[in-house]
Amino acid sequence: MEYKERTYRRLFRQDDLIHFQVVVQQTDLDIGVRRERFSPELVRWVEEMVRKQRALLEKYIEEDPQFLHSLVPCPLKPTAPPIAVDMAKAASLAGVGPMAAVAGAFAQHIGRALARRSRDVIVENGGDIYMRSAVKRRIGIFAGRSPLSNRIALEVRPEDTPLGICTSSGTVGPSLSFGNADAAVILSPSATLADAVATAAANLVKSKEDIQRAAEFATGIEGITGAVVIKDDHLAACGKLKLVPVA
Repeated sequence: MEYKERTYRRLFRQDDLIHFQVVVQQTDLDIGVRRERFSPELVRWVEEMVRKQRALLEKYIEEDPQFLHSLVPCPLKPTAPPIAVDMAKAASLAGVGPMAAVAGAFAQHIGRALARRSRDVIVENGGDIYMRSAVKRRIGIFAGRSPLSNRIALEVRPEDTPLGICTSSGTVGPSLSFGNADAAVILSPSATLADAVATAAANLVKSKEDIQRAAEFATGIEGITGAVVIKDDHLAACGKLKLVPVA
């Protein structure tokens, strides 16, 4: 797992940004900001934000354990904090449980806050990314043992950001998946929604014959702008995106 983490994080780190890591229990963020905006105070501020959001979510889960365990959309209690509301809305659109959106939700919440301090921001959380950029960027795709892994990238234009880029896999990582996709990469202005839909799309892939259907399913959901689904040496892509070779 440590080797895989180093690999995929190398695929999105940008040379013009300062990258730093914030880890609070299971939340492990890799964050890039403009060099002039980085400071130890900024790191501490992000850590405090993460702790606060985790505390709110953990408190709600104690009141509503179904939110944690459900694999399908579920109703919320009136006490749900905003991050749980966002997760539940995304899960409802994707047809999955709300925790399928947790990594994207944290990336988005922290990324939006940082975007008020740095014009360029990348927040990655377990392969799920929130990005705002003033320049064109390339984000590589890690797809486990697929021959396509580490060989292609998404080219993202500034006008297409803020953007969520979230990945789910049935062959890489510890996250629950009912499919066998090497990677289902979903693009949306909402990283929370992209995360939930990535899970749903990856669940559909049992073999390479399923990848086109999974990509079309994803882009058929309102709010999803693009999808790339990889299984073995096959790839399907739909929507507004540009794939380029990894330099």
